Amino acid sequence: MATLTLRDLRKSYGSFEVIKGVDLAIADREFVVFVGPSGCGKSTLLRMIAGLEEITAGELDIDGKVVNRVGPADRGLAMVFQSYALYPHMTVRQNMGFALRLARVPKAERDRKVNEAARVLQLEPYLDRRPKDLSGGQRQRVAIGRAIVRQPKVFLFDEPLSNLDAALRGQMRMELLRLHEALKATMIYVTHDQIEAMTMADKIVVLQAGRVEQVGSPLDLYHHPANLFVAGFIGSPRMNMMPVTAAVVGDAAVTVGLVSGQQIAVPASGGATRPGDALTLGIRPEGLHIDPAGPILVTVSLVERLGGLTLLHVKAAGDQDLTVQIEGGDPTRAHEQIRLAIDPAACHLFDKAGQALPRPARHTLAA
Repeated sequence: MATLTLRDLRKSYGSFEVIKGVDLAIADREFVVFVGPSGCGKSTLLRMIAGLEEITAGELDIDGKVVNRVGPADRGLAMVFQSYALYPHMTVRQNMGFALRLARVPKAERDRKVNEAARVLQLEPYLDRRPKDLSGGQRQRVAIGRAIVRQPKVFLFDEPLSNLDAALRGQMRMELLRLHEALKATMIYVTHDQIEAMTMADKIVVLQAGRVEQVGSPLDLYHHPANLFVAGFIGSPRMNMMPVTAAVVGDAAVTVGLVSGQQIAVPASGGATRPGDALTLGIRPEGLHIDPAGPILVTVSLVERLGGLTLLHVKAAGDQDLTVQIEGGDPTRAHEQIRLAIDPAACHLFDKAGQALPRPARHTLAA
C-alpha cells in the first residue's frame, strides 16, 4: 500500500513562491507523471515529496501519515535522478547494493535483493562490470536497480531519460512500463517531454508557474483540455489555434466566424459568452481534412513525410499558420494551394481568459 496526498503544498524561497498551493491525490500502484515547461516547479515538487526540499506550508501524507518533518531516509521513497550518479570504481553489483551495505543488511540478503533486481532489469550479465563499460541505457538501469533493492513504497523519477538518445528513450519508456507492471509499485515521474507523459502515465499532472493546470488521464487531457495552456502543451504536433468571433451563442452550440469570413457551429455551451466576443478555436491537426469543397483556402509551406502519416504546414487567411495531419501516401506538395474542411465535433473553444467552453454531454469526445 502506497498512497500520497498533497494538501495545499507550498514552497517559497524568501518572498518568492515557487509552488503555489498544490492539491493532489495519488493512488496505490498509480503511475503519475508531472509535466510542464522548464521552470514550472515539477522537479521542486518532486524533491519536496522526497524530503530534499523543505515544505514551506501545507501537508504531505504518505499512507495517511503526515511526513512534513520526516527525513528523506525515513519516508520509504527511492529517487532516480537525471544523472546516473554511479560510483565509477564500483561494479554494477556493488553500486546496486551500496545503500543496503550502509544499512548493514546481511550479505546473503543483500546479494539476494541485488540478484532479483538484476533479473528484473536484465542486468545479470553485467553485474561484475564497472559503469564505464556500460551503455547509457544500462547505466540508467543500474540507477533504477539501486532504487529497487531498497523496496521503497514509492519510486520517484526526475527526468531519468533526458541524457539518452531518441531511440534509447523509446526503449527505456517501455522498460519502465514493464517494471511498473512487474513491481506493482506507485511511481511519480517528472518530465518536460509531453510524449513521455502521454505514453507512460496513468495520470498526468500539468504544471505551469507552480500551479496545477489540469489533472487527468492522457486521453482526457488530449480530448478535454481545460484551458489554452494544456491544449497547446499536450499533443504532438500541437493543437492549431485560430482567432474567431462569436456570432450565435446557444446552450448546445456556438457559431463562430473565422478570419476568412466563413462560419462554423461548434458543439459548446456558450455560458457567459456573447455575440461579438473574441474567442480562440482549437483544432488538432487530425481534425483538418483536405476537401476540394472545403471553406478554408490555404497554401502549403512545408511537407513533413513521416512514413505512415504526413504533416502539412500551411498558411491560411490572416497569415495564420496551421498544421494538418494526413495519410502518408498523400501526394500534396509544398507551394500547392488546397482547401481544408474542419470537423466541428473535433473543435474546442476558449474564452478570452483562456478557459475552455464546456461541451454538451452528447458531444463529449471519448477519453
